[in-house]
Amino acid sequence: MTGLPSDISEVTRLLAGSDYVADRALSTVVFLALKLGRPLFLEGEAGVGKTEIAKAIATALGRRLIRLQCYEGLDAASAVCDWNFAAQMLAIRTAEAGGGADRDTLRAELFTEDYLIERPLLAAMRPQPGGPPVLLIDELDRTDEPFEAFLLEALSDFQVTIPELGTIRAPEPPIVILTSNRTREVHDALKRRCLYHWVDYPSFEREMEILRARAPEATETLSREIVAFVQKLRREDLFKKPGVAETIDWAKCLLALDVIALSPEVIADTLGAILKYQDDIQKIAGAPAKKILDELRAELASA
Repeated sequence: MTGLPSDISEVTRLLAGSDYVADRALSTVVFLALKLGRPLFLEGEAGVGKTEIAKAIATALGRRLIRLQCYEGLDAASAVCDWNFAAQMLAIRTAEAGGGADRDTLRAELFTEDYLIERPLLAAMRPQPGGPPVLLIDELDRTDEPFEAFLLEALSDFQVTIPELGTIRAPEPPIVILTSNRTREVHDALKRRCLYHWVDYPSFEREMEILRARAPEATETLSREIVAFVQKLRREDLFKKPGVAETIDWAKCLLALDVIALSPEVIADTLGAILKYQDDIQKIAGAPAKKILDELRAELASA
């Protein structure tokens, strides 16, 4: 287990050691969240690296990463724990076959830790060998307001209540990171509990650094063309603009095809690695893609 970073520069170095390239603003808010023990709320477009921040922090600090993937209809029970009904039924039948146990005694035995299935929130409240875990609550905007209200209470005192067992409180608060793609607004009450940061698309220079870290096999020339092309795509009127994740995926696809430089043919064959909607692909394929390629090459040549 690595100790918490002592300053902002150390945060940047720790994240870089986990192949995450962070700017000063992001490193600052991560440092403050760790220093003050406050949850960190990250918003931004899909694919800009919000989830990867949590993974990088867990790796850098040597902590367990516990991920709660949010979805429509997620409720407190699904996030905290469940009972192993199959094992409970087996225990009941075994007791009955053996002559039957006292009902109250059997009920008490059935609702113990032995039959409890931990879900992410409960697991995050448990002591961990490497220290408090990193709890990633991913895509919170997919849930509804009742779950937000429950989460607000859970993150206020870092405890959860199980009716059959009572209240379980974290001996040390986990490192909490919440993400949102902003498909809807998250309630202000929850945001006020957190430090907030908007994760934007990176600049050309920072995206180059990211690609060097994540796809080091790519040549400098190919990397510059990839990043320049993706950055130009983001200025187009697309239904879903490509994120950093798509930049990395595209680079790996091109490397798998032994591509050394972009061409209209290569772009046409691999456009599905960076654009995920057919309308967007049809809008860019062909002449528009060639025009973008010609423009970026002219700009790179004059740089």
